[in-house]
Amino acid sequence: MPSIELRTRQSLALTPRLQQSVRLLQLSSLEFQQELRTALDTNPFLEYDSTDTEDVALATSSTGEESVAVSTGEISAAGEPETIMEAPAADSRESEVDSMGSDDSSGDSGDYASEFSGDSYSRSSSRQNGDSDGSDPADWARSQPSLREQLHDALRLYRLDARDREVARFVIEALDDDGYLRQDLADLAAIVDLDPELTEEELLVSLRLVQSLDRPGLGARSLSECLALQLHAMPADVPGRDVALQVVEHHLERLARREQAELQKQIGCSAEELRVACALVRKLDPKPGNFYGRTEDNYVVPDVIVRQVRNKWTVQINPAVQPRARIHRMYAELFAQSAGASRSPLAQQLQEARWLIRNAQQRFDTIQRVAECIVAHQKAFFQYGEIALKPMVLRDVAEELGLHESTISRATGNKYMATPRGIFEFKHFFPRELGTESGGTCSAAAVRALLKEMIAAENTSDPLSDVTLARMLAEQGVLVARRTVAKYRHLMKVPPAELRRQI
Repeated sequence: MPSIELRTRQSLALTPRLQQSVRLLQLSSLEFQQELRTALDTNPFLEYDSTDTEDVALATSSTGEESVAVSTGEISAAGEPETIMEAPAADSRESEVDSMGSDDSSGDSGDYASEFSGDSYSRSSSRQNGDSDGSDPADWARSQPSLREQLHDALRLYRLDARDREVARFVIEALDDDGYLRQDLADLAAIVDLDPELTEEELLVSLRLVQSLDRPGLGARSLSECLALQLHAMPADVPGRDVALQVVEHHLERLARREQAELQKQIGCSAEELRVACALVRKLDPKPGNFYGRTEDNYVVPDVIVRQVRNKWTVQINPAVQPRARIHRMYAELFAQSAGASRSPLAQQLQEARWLIRNAQQRFDTIQRVAECIVAHQKAFFQYGEIALKPMVLRDVAEELGLHESTISRATGNKYMATPRGIFEFKHFFPRELGTESGGTCSAAAVRALLKEMIAAENTSDPLSDVTLARMLAEQGVLVARRTVAKYRHLMKVPPAELRRQI
């Protein structure tokens, strides 16, 4: 029979504010910016802060609180003025989870967090463009002209009549991203609407012009033609050029199948001449169009910047990843003065705005603390490179900062650090530990760096196998299996010894 029974149990529940804090911490920089922009669009109590970082730092208080001041009082969540005082302590459950952020007792919010402070409102509104200080993440990107832009610019240097120029522009637009012309000239001639009609001979002349505008190989109609154009652009006295031309024009398939004896027989050259020619062909670019418009890691915007100042490594939050937001003072004041403010749905939006600003500040505090701890543990990396990376796990950082290991995992996921040696993900500084013959330890990243040095110094005619690399590592005291060497070589995108061999 159904019955009713009372049971007592304890459970831990996250408040909405703490749920938001956890979610913001694990977002990447771009996702965080989108989150904050959405809040700016939907919450009337949030506004974009157009002041410069330096102005905001001067206007903010040392406590970094985000509350909105009204003369000598503060607007509470219910919208009633109250005396300015320290925020009341949260209950034990909230404070325990709240430790995932930075300590409020540290009192060192830094300039990077002050721009999220609501009481940093400035009456000066002369600057309407918030990007004046270069805080736009796009400033990190170095845009390069695309393939077609580069060819159109080069075409302007030639004296051509209107018809020839129009045909050359059409050929440029017909190229694909690799720089090849995939369509037949007869099909292209039928597409162009010119009077008189365009002929294949005119298109061929324009194609030859386009092929000479910039990098050799552009405008080719096949791989063989692309490689041949690059060889023709070389001086005639380049060793192996003539043999290489015969290889790319007539024997590319045999070269791919490594039929060296058959190549020698068909071309009528010596083994040494064929070796030099094959080496020359391997240096050619099969996709010359990919050279244009490359972003070179511009899709990554670092969260922190590491610099060496007076022989000391310092960590600073990247201003480019901090979308500026603050409490709209005028709206907050009008809301506080309105009748029945505590019962209005806007009271919840004001509270959410304050939570968002405080959690955003807490997010960056936590990221900086974790980054500083990483830099302190991995100082040798910034001086000597990958080979000096030490083994480290998330638990080491968690114990040092007094945070939970899951918090460190969220603070290091999809976060990037700009260093003098390049941009690295936080996770890069947590290599796994490997044993050594002497009983010590080394990191997997250091082993990969050793492998890279060994492969770079190998004899290309007799490359090192995975077994040989494992034996050489053992001679240096690092004990790894052959399959581990193969895995690391694959991660470094280094082909096996058979494919690295050059005849």
